[in-house]
Amino acid sequence: MEHARTTADPAQRRRSLRFSSLPEPVRLEDTVEEWPAVAHDARSGAYDPDWWLIRMGGL
Repeated sequence: MEHARTTADPAQRRRSLRFSSLPEPVRLEDTVEEWPAVAHDARSGAYDPDWWLIRMGGL
């Protein structure tokens, strides 16, 4: 014997509307944020992008 639902409480209606579909897909480009590794020192003008390589003995 099956019961037919005639009415649902308001909370159940909100849940079914909220979870009835999947969210919009997120693009990979929107998940990555790029920042420079070393901030530019405008006062001394001594910005060296390879500083870490020299400091760590890579050269």
